[in-house]
Amino acid sequence: MSEFGFLPSFPLPSSAVLLFGTLMLAGLVGGWAVERFLSLPRIAGYVITGLVLGPGGVSLLDPGTLHDARIFMDIALGLVLYDLGHRIRLRWLVRERWLLVTGVSEGFAAFAAIFAVLLFIGEAPLPAAMAATIGMASSPAVVLVVARDLRAEGQVTERALNLVAINSGLAVLVFTLLISYAHLEQDAGWAVAAAHPAYLLLGSALLGLAMGLLGIALARWIGKREDAQLILVLALIAVTTGLARQLNLSVILALLALGVFSRNLDRRHAMLPVELGHAFQFFVAVLFVLTGASLRLDALLPTAMGVGLYVLARLVAKMTVIGTLSRLSGLSFRQGVLLGLSQLPMAGTAIVLVESTASFYPEFGIRLAGMVFAAVALLEILGPVATQVAFKLAGEAGGAREQ
Repeated sequence: MSEFGFLPSFPLPSSAVLLFGTLMLAGLVGGWAVERFLSLPRIAGYVITGLVLGPGGVSLLDPGTLHDARIFMDIALGLVLYDLGHRIRLRWLVRERWLLVTGVSEGFAAFAAIFAVLLFIGEAPLPAAMAATIGMASSPAVVLVVARDLRAEGQVTERALNLVAINSGLAVLVFTLLISYAHLEQDAGWAVAAAHPAYLLLGSALLGLAMGLLGIALARWIGKREDAQLILVLALIAVTTGLARQLNLSVILALLALGVFSRNLDRRHAMLPVELGHAFQFFVAVLFVLTGASLRLDALLPTAMGVGLYVLARLVAKMTVIGTLSRLSGLSFRQGVLLGLSQLPMAGTAIVLVESTASFYPEFGIRLAGMVFAAVALLEILGPVATQVAFKLAGEAGGAREQ
């Protein structure tokens, strides 16, 4: 040992704990500054912070570092998807069947509009179809977090959360079916093209069902203690996410299924509606900083026209269909238009879907990512603002009224 061997060596070795703390501090400052000085949602500040720290900015978060931090993103997205799935009451959806019809209709309308636009600007049919499928889904995290921050309650807010769950599940379903065509285009054969989507859909649903039944059984055993049930929910989310990745299943579908089954099969209400509270905010900040760091604003420039048309077609399709069908589900046309505006955000699920494709066909995935991530980069910033405006104009933002 040298005379000054007790001193650290430079550059300092990477540390997951240091990275996590840095992300939290940066997200806190960025979110607070945007909310305080621009009156915008904190989520927009988290995303902008990520863009600044990521490869498109000062490169403090390089691709290797982002890969190491993936576990934080998985847990945060898991919390959001579970919470969203747990809000879905299947019996209520049967009674409010027009809401289900609206969710399916606006999803396919967005698909048709985006697909037509992408074909018009010269994209190949399969990448255009997969990009349009991703555009069907709104961001569960953005809508849920904005609603929590504003303490929004009412018909528009409740339907917005249910629509997000419907169009996200529908997007994953259609995207999974399109994987068959991706296999055929890459000459993988009919057996693989048929078996892979079936494995993803059935396997993810069964995993969510099994974990939901396990959660209900454990909840009955430990009793209605909020602290113990919070630990149970976090453990179920982590195990489901880990198993889905280990088994090459759809993380999004498995977590949505976990939330839906644990809510609707729990006849004795053994599982409490756990309030995630500060733990939720803790991981959400990291989720959006990492999501922002995964995007690059410079990708917008070469595809600016295509991205603009993508976003416009998606927004017009969703607002038109939801506004038109709003009276059938008990809303006024104005409420329907605001409900459509709340569906503008597009974020985390898009990244997961693109990455799942890239894991099988890297070149195809890169081409798809270039198209989708540019739209996500724009909607990560505009989406939270649109959702906030929608809830405020609907008069459902309780926190905003108190302020």
